[in-house]
Amino acid sequence: MERHEFGTAVRQLRESTAPAAVGLPVGRRRVAGLRREELGELAGMSADYVRRLEQGRSHPSAGVVNAIARALRLGRAEYERLCALAGYAAADGQVPNEIGQGALRLLERFTDTPMFVSDAAMNLVAVNSAFLALGHWDLTGEPFEWNIAWRTFCSPFANFRQSAADAANHQAVLAAHLRGALMRYPADASLAELVDEMRRRSRPFDTLWRAPRPVAAHESSAAFIHPEGGAVTLVGSMLAIPGDDLAALMLTAAPGSTDAARLAEIVEGVGEPAIVRVGQPGPG
Repeated sequence: MERHEFGTAVRQLRESTAPAAVGLPVGRRRVAGLRREELGELAGMSADYVRRLEQGRSHPSAGVVNAIARALRLGRAEYERLCALAGYAAADGQVPNEIGQGALRLLERFTDTPMFVSDAAMNLVAVNSAFLALGHWDLTGEPFEWNIAWRTFCSPFANFRQSAADAANHQAVLAAHLRGALMRYPADASLAELVDEMRRRSRPFDTLWRAPRPVAAHESSAAFIHPEGGAVTLVGSMLAIPGDDLAALMLTAAPGSTDAARLAEIVEGVGEPAIVRVGQPGPG
């Protein structure tokens, strides 16, 4: 019964939503509201899946409910009603960016390993001095200059090189993380603005957003070109910090390799280890 009630609610909302209200051209239409194909395009799912939802033949995940709510630009009351019909509590609030003790301990214990902590929207929250020593994170003055996804798709680093395969996997991971964040935090206006602006500025990101690629692994290799000359190739491995909805990325070199020796030289020259909270003056 709940599936049919949810499906009926989605169909009624779709048919009562004016195309102009969700940024679509009006044109000449045979039916009122949105077509299934249009809702699917806006929500990142197929028209066939929308049809199965409306017919009560598929049960939506919480992420699907959030995606539909954002696509239709629902108000709070309608969003809560959809969540209730699907059997979920309504998600709300902003992406958390407070770094907890668990994340701080990671940064403190791996002082010789370049590492940063980011929030669910891929904004850097804190970095260690070993990461800063790589010298590749130049500041651009743009509003999203500390966002990993933005820098990758819209403002690439000059001193950062990846193979085509590593770059493709890295991009798929970032797009998947942003999609997941938007589903969990549909009320975060800054996150929605970031995604919309990235879709406008970057065709590769917009393509990934419309047709997500499977993530092969949550790690990739890259060459960091140090300002003083020479490159060091490191593998970035992402670790989830679920309690705070944060993620940590560690950059390591193969043990005993030339890159490991070069990394040790770079890190050794930074002086006293420190944790820097991004957006705040001085060490954390």
